[in-house]
Amino acid sequence: DGNKAVELPKEFALQQNYPNPFNPTTTLKYSLPVDSKIKLIVYNEMGQVVDILKDAVEGAGYRSAVWNASNVASGVYFYRLEAISVSDPSKTFTQVKKMLLVK
Repeated sequence: DGNKAVELPKEFALQQNYPNPFNPTTTLKYSLPVDSKIKLIVYNEMGQVVDILKDAVEGAGYRSAVWNASNVASGVYFYRLEAISVSDPSKTFTQVKKMLLVK
């Protein structure tokens, strides 16, 4: 039936981007068990910020962002998700993953 409750994630998670290697776009998926203030940032190998994909409060659920890397060079990049629970700021999550852009 159409009234089925949407299942929320049980914990914070950051998935590996897909596709990987990619050119020029890739999708970054993540899970938020509670409403959270999030930042999703892409870094280069030197740790410099290349792009800020998200910097906002988002509701609990399964989320994603697309990164278009057409304006940067081939190479290894890192993406980092920082999340802080809106209702309980002691609940935080940070994870970093690696991705490869091949042009």
